[in-house]
Amino acid sequence: MSSTVAWVRQHRLTCFFALAYLVSWTPWAFDLAGSSLGTPFFPGGPLVAALLVIAVADGRRGFRELGSRLVRWRVGWVWYVVALGLPVLMVLATGVLTWWSGAPAPDLSGVVWTDVVLLLALRTVNPTDSALGEEPGFRGYALPHLQDRLSPLAAAGVLGVLTAGWHVPLVALGNLGWIGLPSTVVITFLYVWLFNRSGGSLLMAVLFHASQGAFTFGMLGFADADVDRAAYVYFGVLVVAVGAVVGLDREIWRRAPESAVDTEPVSVPAGAGV
Repeated sequence: MSSTVAWVRQHRLTCFFALAYLVSWTPWAFDLAGSSLGTPFFPGGPLVAALLVIAVADGRRGFRELGSRLVRWRVGWVWYVVALGLPVLMVLATGVLTWWSGAPAPDLSGVVWTDVVLLLALRTVNPTDSALGEEPGFRGYALPHLQDRLSPLAAAGVLGVLTAGWHVPLVALGNLGWIGLPSTVVITFLYVWLFNRSGGSLLMAVLFHASQGAFTFGMLGFADADVDRAAYVYFGVLVVAVGAVVGLDREIWRRAPESAVDTEPVSVPAGAGV
């Protein structure tokens, strides 16, 4: 075993997050330098990072593990409802609360629902989109390794901060308001809860993310300042939702199920004949 492989095996998560940031942020660096790689930010960085680290540190075992999580569909119908429906419910709650706070009433007349469904389907299978570009890395690879060391509650906090930091260029580019960073931290707890309750199903995380982006509060007919207000209201909705799942489902936050944990195999010392 080479020293490089041994080091990567001992520092899987460090390598993963460093690569995820590097791959996604490199186009931004070129953009700041006055050049262009065709896009100022690459959302598939976490997916690329996970595949690279797995190739070096885990090999076939790692790819089988990640693949099995992605096709883990026998999780019970209720988790499909949660994955697809909870993001929609939170957006609708945001619309109502924003209206109550003084904005015009939400207007769904302009929403083409067939387009929403099509967008959901495309986001689910497109690796250059944020759903499939992020989730195999953040939830499919990093989370099971974090939960091998930390409680689900602590793992969600660590992953939330690191995932929010990964989004910083989007704030600088004007594609995401700054409130999107704490919102990313908070919503990570919902991802962790869904992932663990569905037995470590990466598919549920991908569907949740795809649904989150297919139907947004920007489709509710708000304009200008009301859109910004809705973003703050959405943050509040996320806090309430996380408070509910943490307070009402305490057991799942103490210890992750074995199916949602990736125990790192013991590394074989160099020269041991492997």
